[in-house]
Amino acid sequence: MDTLLHYAWLIPLFPLLAFIVIVSFGRQLKEGAALVGILLTGISFGIALLTFWERFQDGASNFKFNVSWLQVGDIVISMGFEVNQLNAMMLVIVTLVSLLVQIYSKGYMQGDERFPVFYQYLALFTFSMLGLVLSPNLLQVYIFWELVGVCSFLLVGYYYFKKEAKAAAKKAFIVTRIGDLGLFIAICLLFWWTGSFEYTQIFDSVALGKLEPWMITLAAILIFVGAVGKSGQFPLHTWLPDAMEGPTPVSALIHAATMVAAGVYLVAATYPLFIASDTALTVVAYVGGFTAIFAASIGLTQTDIKRVLAYSTVSQLGYMMLALGVAGAAGYVAGSFHLMTHAFFKALLFLGAGSVIHAVHTQNVFEMGGLWKKMPITALTFLIGCLAIAGIFPFAGFWSKEAILGAVYGAHRFDLLFIALLAAFFTAFYMFRLFFLTFAGEARGKHQPHESPAVMTGPLLILALLAIVAGFINTPYAPLLSDWLLASDTGNAISHIFGDEVAHAASWLQVVALLISVLGIVLAYLMYVKKKIPADTIPETLPWLYQLSYRKYYVDELYHAVIVRPLGWIGFILNAFDKYVVDGLVGLTAKITNGIGALHTKAQNGQIQSYGTMVLFGLLVLIIAISLTVQGGGFFGSGQ
Repeated sequence: MDTLLHYAWLIPLFPLLAFIVIVSFGRQLKEGAALVGILLTGISFGIALLTFWERFQDGASNFKFNVSWLQVGDIVISMGFEVNQLNAMMLVIVTLVSLLVQIYSKGYMQGDERFPVFYQYLALFTFSMLGLVLSPNLLQVYIFWELVGVCSFLLVGYYYFKKEAKAAAKKAFIVTRIGDLGLFIAICLLFWWTGSFEYTQIFDSVALGKLEPWMITLAAILIFVGAVGKSGQFPLHTWLPDAMEGPTPVSALIHAATMVAAGVYLVAATYPLFIASDTALTVVAYVGGFTAIFAASIGLTQTDIKRVLAYSTVSQLGYMMLALGVAGAAGYVAGSFHLMTHAFFKALLFLGAGSVIHAVHTQNVFEMGGLWKKMPITALTFLIGCLAIAGIFPFAGFWSKEAILGAVYGAHRFDLLFIALLAAFFTAFYMFRLFFLTFAGEARGKHQPHESPAVMTGPLLILALLAIVAGFINTPYAPLLSDWLLASDTGNAISHIFGDEVAHAASWLQVVALLISVLGIVLAYLMYVKKKIPADTIPETLPWLYQLSYRKYYVDELYHAVIVRPLGWIGFILNAFDKYVVDGLVGLTAKITNGIGALHTKAQNGQIQSYGTMVLFGLLVLIIAISLTVQGGGFFGSGQ
């Protein structure tokens, strides 16, 4: 009997159809391209919602459909789609956020001369991410993985006439390629060892002990390298803040539900591989923990509203990896849960930032201020986003961070717990520093701000509502999401090794985490609203520490000195070798050939005198040669 799950393949099809229609008729549609994108993405969202509901009601094993694509000898490579608990949740997140971003963009991008092109890219981006999520095997994942990267390149570099946008697009493409190489090698190795790209067959090989422990560790770490690139983990995080050069709706889509979510999703989707290697999990946990605190410490000093949110994204992605790395049912659920809640409040924050930029035409928070009265809807929704990301009760971020802290505490990783709590303090401080500088106090710019149109504030209100209520799907008192996720095949694999107990943060830890977040908010209030604590205390007393954070720990400068400049010199030398040696030899050969040809040309001039002279000269040479030969006795005689 057919169910809605049989038609899940339609979910990415409609954004692809939107892309084809807009590419074909974009010039005629003009701003009507937005209606095409919104309508077809809305249909995808509706199907995704129904698919999620059916999957939520039926917690049985995964639904999978495959067709044969290629056959090489006895090996059959298939393509298809799979619906399980994790990707059913992701389908809703991606389609909903994409839909709201497209509605918002109709107001934000109005008047842009390349308006249809922008919607082409959005539709293709959405299709790529949905295709990645539905993929049942690693080969198909890799195809859509690369397509997501191409779309991010196009969107980040949308303002191609700006030098910074072109540089950011190239940087995003090149840096993520480093991670993609790791993923590619992992896929090749797993196919070599198991003879299949399919998730189920790879996981079965692991469960049956067909792979050596070092093989599992190597493959898992290489997959994680791919996730490090896409999800902006240290040290491949540098592309993500620079991606702010794209239009703000793009930032919301990339940072909330598509590109950066792909890395976390991949680790969660291949989790049965990771839980078979303690080493791989440890690497994931510590890279995630370091990224969380590293990026949060940079966010403390940034002055660009979008860059603050960008480093916030890097930090929150570190949180998710930290949760997945501590292993067990609690870590898997916590990382996946935070992936969902973060998508809503981070999309809200970026779109709120876009509303502010649209009104004041600057991204510098020190040129804003006093916007609460001028932009009450934007201000209120942005406040809700800040409260959610800071982990204040009862907003969505509180529940997902509580799950992460509970997982870390339950795993007895007290060093990582300290890092997570410190990162939570930093997050609360820099987010409310951003909020107070933007919306509180007196206006500091020369702008005349006004509230954004309803087409922009509508998505803000929907996301604000989700940032409030989404966390209640998985509380310690009603762990609906936990029970549902752990009923999947991946959940069964986790339970088989670690058990199915999901540890929530102890009551005292919840209180401590909440107090730490409140302390960060109060400190920001005293510094930037009441001004009882001078905001320049750290810059004046510890200028080197302030500069270290403000300059992003000089990571970009280090990469430029250690990698970019040496490679530039190598390229210069190779170019010179190619130009002067290789091309020089080719040119010399050509000149010699042309010279010989020129001599023959002069000889064959059609004058009988010249030909007679040449015959006479040749005859003379021949007589001399014969004479010498006869005297030497080598040719006509013995010489005796």
